[in-house]
Order: sequence, then C-alpha cells, then structure tokens
Amino acid sequence: MKNISQVIKILKIKNKEFYKPVVTQESLDRTPFRVLISCLLSLRTKDDVTANASKRLFSVAQNPEHIVRLDTKKIEQLIYPVGFYRTKAKRIKEICKVLINTHNSKVPESMEELLKLKGVGKKTAAITLVYGFGKANYIPVDVHVHVLSNRLGWVKTKNADETMQKLMDVVPKRYWYDLNDLFVTYGQNICLTRSPLCSKCPINKYCKKINVTNSR
Repeated sequence: MKNISQVIKILKIKNKEFYKPVVTQESLDRTPFRVLISCLLSLRTKDDVTANASKRLFSVAQNPEHIVRLDTKKIEQLIYPVGFYRTKAKRIKEICKVLINTHNSKVPESMEELLKLKGVGKKTAAITLVYGFGKANYIPVDVHVHVLSNRLGWVKTKNADETMQKLMDVVPKRYWYDLNDLFVTYGQNICLTRSPLCSKCPINKYCKKINVTNSR
C-alpha cells in the first residue's frame, strides 16, 4: 500500500551518501541519557550545531549527577549557540534533578513517564525510546517526517502528533525503527522543507507532491 516498501528501500540506498542525523549518531552507543539530552538540544537548532554542543557537554558531563554539579552558566557556555540555549541549560539541569530524585538517575523507559519531564514532548520521548532503548514501538515525528509523509500522500495531517499516530496506522511495524532516521536525513539533503530537489529525487515517481508549490 502507498509504495511504502519501495520508497524505504530506495531511501536506505540513497541515504548512504549523507551523514546521519546527530541524534541517531548519539544512539549508536545505546545510551538513553545521551539520546534524550541530544534531542532536547536539537530542537530548533541545526544539526551541526547540535552535534558540536552535544560533544562539548558530554565531554565534561556524562550522566545526570555530572550535570547537576555544573553551574547553569557553565552549561550555557557548553551548549551555545543552540537555539534557546539559556532555557535549555536550565531545563536540562531540572530534568537531571528529576532523573536523580525520581528515577534513580535513569531515563524512564515509557512514553508516559518521559512526557512528565518538563520540556519533553512526544517527538523527544519517541526518539529516546526508539533510538535510546531500541524500542520500535513508536515513529518519532519531526518537521521532516511530517512534511515528507504528507508530500508522499501517506497521511493527511496538520501536526506532528497527529502524523505519528496516522503513520503508525499505515506503515508496517518492521519499518518504524528506521523511518525517522531515513526521512530526517532525506529531508535535510533532498526533500527540503521549502524547496525540495525533485529533479534529483529517486522516489519522485512515488510522490504525490502534495503542498509542493516550489521545487528544483
């Protein structure tokens, strides 16, 4: 249905040309804490900025105890210039205190508990569960996943939370783990949000180009 298998197969091949998103890179060591914090840093921030900020922060603080010992100003310096770095520094420290006091310094392993952490939405929670814990029970949805899945005609939705649920209804579960990584990478390099490179797109024939008004 909707050529999902064909599209995913093609993207897996094409995306080998590009760098993986920073949150996916952080998941390679299977540390839920690193995935959670990197995802919080990535919100409204370019990938290369997030990558550098994550490296600086994790070079001096590898767990919640390390972070709460840092002065908030020090966290700000380490993560600058991510978007809203002052707010994020404060938020990250608050979350680490909750992890220590409520979860024995561990990242909770359920959507319900993750959403109780201030500043953690469904996307961040889903990314933490999927790429931090290796649980393919959700499809994390950011702007790229939302835009691409609507352009392809797989879903017809108005926001990321709605897209997550609709995608889980139509995409076979065997593809859930890879979908965010595939769409984010492809969205950053080919299917750009404002002006997609349709002339270079190997899945062009499968795309309905819904809401695409300007392409190259």
